[in-house]
Amino acid sequence: MNELPSALLDEALRTPARIANDSVPWEALIASAREADLLATLAARIGASAGLDSVPRAPRAHLIAAGHRCRAQHAVVRREAFEIARVLAPLATPVILLKGAAYLMAGLPPAQGRLFSDIDILVPKARLPDVESALMLGGFATTHLHPYDQRYYRRWMHELPPMQHVKRLTILDVHHTIVPETASVALDAGALFRAAVPLAQATPFAVLSPCDMVLHSATHLFHNEELSHGLRDLVDLDALLAHFGGEGRAFWRTLVARAGELDLGRPLYYALRFTSRLLGTQVPADVVADVARYAPAAPVAALMDRLLDAALQPAAASPATRWARRAMYVRGHWLKMPVPLLAWHLTYKALRRGEEPA
Repeated sequence: MNELPSALLDEALRTPARIANDSVPWEALIASAREADLLATLAARIGASAGLDSVPRAPRAHLIAAGHRCRAQHAVVRREAFEIARVLAPLATPVILLKGAAYLMAGLPPAQGRLFSDIDILVPKARLPDVESALMLGGFATTHLHPYDQRYYRRWMHELPPMQHVKRLTILDVHHTIVPETASVALDAGALFRAAVPLAQATPFAVLSPCDMVLHSATHLFHNEELSHGLRDLVDLDALLAHFGGEGRAFWRTLVARAGELDLGRPLYYALRFTSRLLGTQVPADVVADVARYAPAAPVAALMDRLLDAALQPAAASPATRWARRAMYVRGHWLKMPVPLLAWHLTYKALRRGEEPA
């Protein structure tokens, strides 16, 4: 294989059984997977297909170590989830696990090899004060202490400032919806709670419905200004679509309809386009044709193809990746806020650059 490391990683994730041989440039592949936070995922996929014993000894050691780290982190996240559940249970309020913690606690395929930087939960906006107070009594403290940052999160964003446990150092993001309140998306957060699926083994937690889980993952990736974990998030989408899509045609019909209902058609379009484009996800042709109505104008679509092909790669892949991520950073902020507010926010942040932390 003579591909660039980025293309090699995509191919390895698509067809892990084919890459377990001595001709693979393992050093480049291992480095690329580690930078993308996908080394444990790669280990899990090779282990499930060809078996790790088929990998040469030196790279096999890296893959085994990544698997050990992943399993240890999963144990920590499970323990932390039950600690959070214990703290929030007396409130008798809905609590939805999001992203990685949801995949893990619900036993979904994206959890295989998935690493975590934090735990995300979704609670009703009206219960935010109660939830925050309970978490503070349980040992969590708010971060981003500058008054402007606190106002930025509480007034404009879809979440509280990140919280961190004072002893265990766990980072917890408490959301009340899945897009910023200043964004142009007309999303009814209540619809997410009405369709949520309770986790009987982890009261009071629930997870999003299958369609909402896919749409949230797509929105998190394609509305985000930070794409350092973009390829990992795309791998999550690939696993979700393969899992839920394999259950029958009803899922795909409901997914497209739900995207229209939640005003999330554009991120779904990008999700289906780039999972199939980069990871070979199998999407029915009629579904691709149906979501094409959510595509941007042809010049914008062509530009986004070029930007996302580059941005959804490990950062060291090429200078094009770094420049593409800068462009996507600007786009992410553009989607977050109306222009006057965005201009004020970026100006203020620029003036604070280099400021000592409070």
